[in-house]
Amino acid sequence: MELICEADKLNDYLLESNEVNYSNPIIRAKTKGLFNPSQTEIEKAKIAFEFVRDEISHSWDIQGKRVTCKASEVLAYKEGICYAKSHLLASLLRSQGIPTGFCYQRLMLFDNPEKGYCIHALNAVYFKSLNKWVRIDARGNKEGIDAQFSIDEEKLAFPINEEFDEKDYPVIYVNPHPKTIAVLKEHTDALKMYKYHLPECL
Repeated sequence: MELICEADKLNDYLLESNEVNYSNPIIRAKTKGLFNPSQTEIEKAKIAFEFVRDEISHSWDIQGKRVTCKASEVLAYKEGICYAKSHLLASLLRSQGIPTGFCYQRLMLFDNPEKGYCIHALNAVYFKSLNKWVRIDARGNKEGIDAQFSIDEEKLAFPINEEFDEKDYPVIYVNPHPKTIAVLKEHTDALKMYKYHLPECL
């Protein structure tokens, strides 16, 4: 699949926003602990990816009810659904001058179409040294999910099954999609939100 940039300028993928709030003190403190000037952009991306994947719990996996949205909230509480985790990963990488955007998939929510569909969020990172965008998914691994950092071949959390009307959206968005932000702002119980209220399409 050929990825399509929403913005023409790479610098747009470095912007700070309400959700990608990397000037927040808690984010700045974490970046000082994770990164140092001797690291390459690829090393920094791998470190940030593995931190968000492994150290920030997915709300559904831990059956946590707290809804987080801003990157600083996700880091402070160390939990969130995929939308929230993508905000944190973008925040960490943009703070280091690494262009990072948002990508989405339409997936079955659980194990069959009858149980509904949802929009799943992941990130795309631009590596200047490689002159290419790479999609990575820091959703969090568990039995049946094995997402890895890879610059050669995508190793995402979820393969797309087109027979069941799943799909990859090709656009790399500058900001989180409004539908994903809306659902996070409208709900206070992450488990009910995840099970019944996630958007089914963009």
